Amino acid sequence: MDYKSVVYNAARDGNLNRLKIYLHCNKAKDELSMLVAAKTSGATPLVIACRNGHYDVAEYLIERCHADIEQVGSVTFDGETIEGAPPLWCAAAAGHFNIVKLLVSHGAKVNTTTRTNSTPLRAACFDGHMEIVRYLIQHGADIEIANKHGHTCLMIACYKGHIKITRYLLSLKANVNRKSIKGNTALHDCAESGSLEILRLLIEHGGTMDVDSYGMTPLLAAAVTGHNHIVEYLIQLPMISRKEKIDALELLGATCVDKKRDMMGALEFWKSALIERYYGDGPPIPKPKNKKVAAYDLVVEIDDPRAIDDLMADPDQMRMQALVMRERILGPAHPDTSYYIRYRGAVYADSGKFDRCIELWNYALDMQQNILERLNPMTQSSLFSFTELFSFMMGEEGKHTSRGRLIPPVEIKEILKVFKKAIHEADFGKQMLDRLSYFERDMSYLTRVMVINLHLACLLTKTLSEKETSVEIVDDIHRSIYRLNKLGLRTRINQTLLHLACSKDFTLFVRYPVCAFPSFHLVKALLTIGADPKVEDDEGNTPLHVAALAQPCQPQVIRELLEHGAHLDQTNKSGSTFFSLLKNQRPHEVIDVMRYSSLKCAAAKVIRQFRIPYKGVIPEALEAFVEKH
Repeated sequence: MDYKSVVYNAARDGNLNRLKIYLHCNKAKDELSMLVAAKTSGATPLVIACRNGHYDVAEYLIERCHADIEQVGSVTFDGETIEGAPPLWCAAAAGHFNIVKLLVSHGAKVNTTTRTNSTPLRAACFDGHMEIVRYLIQHGADIEIANKHGHTCLMIACYKGHIKITRYLLSLKANVNRKSIKGNTALHDCAESGSLEILRLLIEHGGTMDVDSYGMTPLLAAAVTGHNHIVEYLIQLPMISRKEKIDALELLGATCVDKKRDMMGALEFWKSALIERYYGDGPPIPKPKNKKVAAYDLVVEIDDPRAIDDLMADPDQMRMQALVMRERILGPAHPDTSYYIRYRGAVYADSGKFDRCIELWNYALDMQQNILERLNPMTQSSLFSFTELFSFMMGEEGKHTSRGRLIPPVEIKEILKVFKKAIHEADFGKQMLDRLSYFERDMSYLTRVMVINLHLACLLTKTLSEKETSVEIVDDIHRSIYRLNKLGLRTRINQTLLHLACSKDFTLFVRYPVCAFPSFHLVKALLTIGADPKVEDDEGNTPLHVAALAQPCQPQVIRELLEHGAHLDQTNKSGSTFFSLLKNQRPHEVIDVMRYSSLKCAAAKVIRQFRIPYKGVIPEALEAFVEKH
């Protein structure tokens, strides 16, 4: 019987009687200690009992079984797994006040933290457990310990809108203007969440309009999230300048367009901003002239309050105005700038205007690659979205959208343009990682960009096989694939692009999969530009070994590999050959075995099979060949 699981399940379910039976049924002291300390699904019996609020179980484990009250475990809250959580943190986060008191009375450390440096006090502040907050502070909890992101207890209470906890923390002189790693303060947090009552309280206690790492004030944070009441309150304060007031009103109008779909509201805010610009107290503050951007339909920002109402007749013009204003006020580095450009492009695609979508998405991608660090998740997301869009257009070409518009063929030049940008991202991303030590490298982002690159290449080679294309485009595609292959990208198990192109397990989870792997056209293109068919991964598998595992194995792929120098008899580190890896298929059903067999291979197999001494007997150049058979 698996006693460890039985004890864990009893603690999880709060079944004290069952727990007693299994913990004290002829168990030696050492075995009892082992069962109490054992982890199931990452948690000890005490951790899971505290998480689920089973007081009697927790008390029994502590007092009778001497469970370690500081032993951490993994628990789940709202679908998120919290690593390294002590029992006290679990009880505080879940709101089990009686268990919190039990643990503290038995000496639990009130400032112990999870792996992300979250304290039990911060966990209680998150969900508004006022009694627990007060109790922990009375027993020595430090209100200023921040988590790994620099977020304090005050910040999380403000963000979650817990006014009583906020007031209590401020009464204890919590640092109201302390900044997180990204530079935001508690004022930013409540401006984003929309609590005017807490905002006023923070200002009364000395909260100032600081800027975060994106240059955002709490006023702009409220405008970005669309909290009209916060914006309208803040712009009346003497600490807010005219310029700040104007920017907030214009940004709030842009939010009305893109987030709230409130065109009338947007016009009112924009009109108020223009009136403030030209007729407010002091000299006029003219709008800076924006550069005309093709992706924005060459729109020029409106600069006349009398012309505002005319925009109502042209919703598309309003949407472009919103994008231009947001980019000017927030700047290209702010995530919302590229996010709403991409959002607007997606809306165009849904209505069948694919050319407008592609134009906007390219503009956003260029912005991200110019501003963000390499392999940034936002850039990856943009590249992935292009892959999905092109896959959809290729798979649904000639059909009609839900709005009745015909889905046009995707232009191969557009795929190639994005492919080149994806190669650029992989190139500079690899260079960035190569400068780090082995232990500092996180290969996950580069691997994802590698996968996206290969799928874009697959779309291109698939298109080449189906449509007539100019020689110049064909050459450009092959040059681009050559450049990608020359980067020498590898996965965690050292698989190359050619390995992945031959793999049945390799895929990008797009909603419209038009590229199936193994991909003959992609394999052919990679081999044409010089990819090595004999290269091995960490398990000694060549692309031919990987292709053999596809069910069913694709004869075209196998023949192409063999034509470019792959060996049928080459073994991996497990001693498996192409033939031994084939399942449910006979070799002659896949290839002409005699055509791709040679006397040299047969001789090498005999030498290996019968263990004939060969080192120092045959030419040195042939020794490596024999070893591969």
